[in-house]
Parts: sequence; C-alpha cells; structure tokens
Amino acid sequence: MSATLIQYLLIVCLIIGFACMEYVSRRYKNTVHATSNDTKLEALMFLSLLAISQPIAILGTAKLGAWLAPGYRGVLSNLPWWGMVILLLLLDDLTQYLWHRASHSSLLWPLHRAHHSAKYMSIRITYRNNFFYYLMMPGLWLSGALLYLGVGGMVYAMYIVAKLTIIMGAHRAWRWDEPLYKIPALRPVMWVLERTISTPATHWAHHAITNDDGIGHYKGNFGNMLFIWDMLFGTTHFTRQYPAKVGLIDDQLFGEERWYHQMFYPFFQSNREHTALKFGGSIYVEPEQPLSTQS
Repeated sequence: MSATLIQYLLIVCLIIGFACMEYVSRRYKNTVHATSNDTKLEALMFLSLLAISQPIAILGTAKLGAWLAPGYRGVLSNLPWWGMVILLLLLDDLTQYLWHRASHSSLLWPLHRAHHSAKYMSIRITYRNNFFYYLMMPGLWLSGALLYLGVGGMVYAMYIVAKLTIIMGAHRAWRWDEPLYKIPALRPVMWVLERTISTPATHWAHHAITNDDGIGHYKGNFGNMLFIWDMLFGTTHFTRQYPAKVGLIDDQLFGEERWYHQMFYPFFQSNREHTALKFGGSIYVEPEQPLSTQS
C-alpha cells in the first residue's frame, strides 16, 4: 500500500471520528446551522484540494525538479525522519502561518474570506477557502519540492495526518480543550500545550465576529499546526474562553455571499454592497459607534 493511499485512509478515519464526536456531543446539531450555500462551498473545496490543488503542486514540482535540477533528486533521502519533519515544519507549517497572516491583508483577503464567512465552527470548515488560496499556498509547493529532494513519502503522510489532527481539532464544534482547563492538575500541561499547538480556544478566537468582547482576536492566532509561530511573532491572545459568535459582520448586515463568488473569485465577482469579492472592493470595517455621554 502506497504512502499516499495510507495518508488518505487515515484522513478519512480522522474525519469520521471527529464527525462522530461532534454528533454524539450534540454540538453539531445545536450549533452548526449550515445552508445549502455553505455545503456546496465546503464540499467542492474539499474535493478540489484533494483532486486538483495538492496533486498539481506535488506533481508540478516533481516535473520542474526533473527539468531544472535533475541532479538533486533524492538528495535528502538519507536524512533521519526527524530531520525531515523539521524541514516540513519550517517549509510547510511556518510558511502556512505566514501565508495565513498575509491573507488577512486587503490584497489576499478575497482568497481567505470564505474560511471566516462560516457562522459556525466544525471540521467541515477546515478546507473552506477560495480555490486559489490553496493553489497559491507556498507550503504545498515547498512540500512537493521536499518530496522531490528525497523526503520520505511515509514521513510526509504521517506529518500531514498529525497536522490535520491538530487543525481539525481546533475547528471542530466539540471543544476538546474546554473540560481540560477545569482540571487543576492539568493547568501546567495545558499552559504548555496551548502555546505549542493550535487549540479550540485560541483558534475560535481567530474566527470571532468581533474583538469587542475581549475574547475575539481575528488579527492574530494564525497558527495552523504549531502555535509556536504566533508566540515567536507576537500574534497570540489567550483567554481560555470562546466567542459567543463567529463569522463576518458584513454577512450579517448585507447577506451572505454566494458560494461561487467565494470559491472562484476573481472569475466570479459579487454585486453585493460592501464586498471584498469584486475588483476595487475592500474588507468591510464596521463603523465605530460614538461614545455615549452622560448629562
């Protein structure tokens, strides 16, 4: 059995397991109120990443490597597995942190906006993004280059499974860290853990609809697998609490964008008022409310 097939089988098992936890805990039924618009976007993005974006990046770098650097094929194959993992963490996870952070800028926001337009948290939104968000993601192409240079297929497969376990765990409706914060004996462990990997508390804050409650922090907590990058670059916010609402304020005010505008911008552009999904559009900024005065 190939490493790729093992990777896909483990990912399927992971999705089924997390989905069962969301269902059994009733968090999915009680909090995930998705529309057909949401379902189309999430299902098509999941399929396009697995069937198009990832294969293009990995096979494309292999072809480019064979053309431009044939003598370097397999040059890293004698590295120990942990050395390969370190390279993947730097060239995949660190670059994804930087790509994610850059995607909150006005230029790249249209490619990432779809991920934040969900009004719920669940493993189903893990891959919810614009089609070109993944196709342009540096980490996918750099991972393909590492595979060409000799990083083992099985090492990469296990790395991806471990990474998705953390990422899906941070997005899912059932918050695995919530009960652990309440156990006094685990406080030192959780202090270290929440500064090492992404957790529901830190990542839900990133998806918050507002920062006004002191919990939301959508301009930080960008880490995907490792939260260490947020620690290093000063983008952390810890509360061990969860925002009351997630999503985007402009969708609440003007109606949600259609799935094809979110997935295929710039080829399909929105006509909605206050939209980032058209040429010349911008990130919606809620007007500041004037401070009340006492007479």
